[in-house]
Amino acid sequence: MSLLNIIYLLLGGKMTINKLYQNTLNKFDEICKIPHCSGNEEQIGKWLINWAKSQNFVAKQDEVGNVIIEVPAKGNISSNQTVVLQGHMDMVCVKNEAYEHDFAKDPIQNYIEDGWMKAKGTTLGADNGIALAIAMAIAEDQNIVHPPLELLFTVDEERGLTGANFLKANTLKGKILLNIDSETEGEFTIGCAGGKDTHIELGLTYEQLKNAKMIDIKIAGFTGGHSGIEIHQNRVNVIQVFARILNHIGLQNEYRLVDIKAGIAHNAIPRDGVLKIAVNEAEASDILHKLDNFFDLFLEEYINCDEDDATFEMNIQDLENNTVVSKEDSQKVVNMLMALPHGVAYMSAANPELVETSNNLAIVYIEDQKLKVLTSQRSSSASRNEFITQKIESIARLAGAKVESGNGYPSWQPNWESELLRKCKEQYFELYKKEAKVNVIHAGLECGIIGAKHDGMDMISIGPNIRTPHSPEEKMEIISVEKVLAFLVMLLKSL
Repeated sequence: MSLLNIIYLLLGGKMTINKLYQNTLNKFDEICKIPHCSGNEEQIGKWLINWAKSQNFVAKQDEVGNVIIEVPAKGNISSNQTVVLQGHMDMVCVKNEAYEHDFAKDPIQNYIEDGWMKAKGTTLGADNGIALAIAMAIAEDQNIVHPPLELLFTVDEERGLTGANFLKANTLKGKILLNIDSETEGEFTIGCAGGKDTHIELGLTYEQLKNAKMIDIKIAGFTGGHSGIEIHQNRVNVIQVFARILNHIGLQNEYRLVDIKAGIAHNAIPRDGVLKIAVNEAEASDILHKLDNFFDLFLEEYINCDEDDATFEMNIQDLENNTVVSKEDSQKVVNMLMALPHGVAYMSAANPELVETSNNLAIVYIEDQKLKVLTSQRSSSASRNEFITQKIESIARLAGAKVESGNGYPSWQPNWESELLRKCKEQYFELYKKEAKVNVIHAGLECGIIGAKHDGMDMISIGPNIRTPHSPEEKMEIISVEKVLAFLVMLLKSL
């Protein structure tokens, strides 16, 4: 008999595991068919509203697209206080370069292999589609005892927590919030880092170059990943690779920048990119050989970092229009990209295993004769976050670039005396006969923003096991979904 069948029997329920568990997976399958990249949540928002109406739940959508659904209480409960189940609608949309997929219309091709749900060639979107699926399945289940629920599904979390930031104060009735956006089952997250993004623009001058060839460089297949959760794992950042390539060439040969493009989101470590440079026609083959040797040496630095699928392609092409970035500005670009930090800046003094402050060198591209760069800083210390942001701004100004940093979002400070935390630990131990881990994470969560707008909100974040989100290697462990469901069934009855 499965775990959830046992839980149902303990609670006096009549339904089998297959109904709740399979309904959760079915809901996730449906979500995979609906476009929901960050900034494109209109269809999934309508789908959620229509689902709520089909269940006779009261539902509303605010001006930015956040969806709030009210679910009446079920069964005999000791308290009538409303509980908020919260997740975000959007996903980071990344695909393998060779894989044909249009996120605006094509469904995610999800499948199960060796106990893990994965996607063919793209991100899976378990971050955070599984939160929607879990909340909807629980709301539909007539045999689960629970207090009144509010399902809060926010928009555009991945690009800057837009939905949470625009949520109006005191919108929610509930004073208990269960965020389902963590990625390790058996861990309760009670705090997270704050963050801030910095936009850099460097104006470029152009010139004509004769007797030149273009070297087209494509890098793909590095692991990438989440810039909060995995920033400490020494993952390759392709923008840094390009900076090192340009610097390496410039030591012995002249070059001009033609184009550069890498990175897709502020919270994803860049894993693919394209670099185009113009070189003297007579030196092109020799430079190609030097670059091939350089990349081999570079890969040796990451020999134990699961970067086996990386590809490095180069070819020599004719230079169209003979138009290139000037020598001076090409050098400014490489100097700035070499100087901009990426990775861990400080570990936590209180918890040496926790990253305190970091930066993701997230996006670079050329548009309208400007080099545009996006960096994303995180820290559980407001002053350290400000310090690393100011350092990045100073580097940009030294290069002659314009720079602007956003207001960012606050850290979520942990409440170790939380009544919700006490109850969660108690219920988890009763269910699994082992202690749950309680932690603070370096990634950003919406809890800090939502809590700041609702006085007295007691919050915790949970979720199933999800690995390598924000990359095509994203996967979700199926058994951990079952364990989260079992825990929520027990917890909701006790609240």
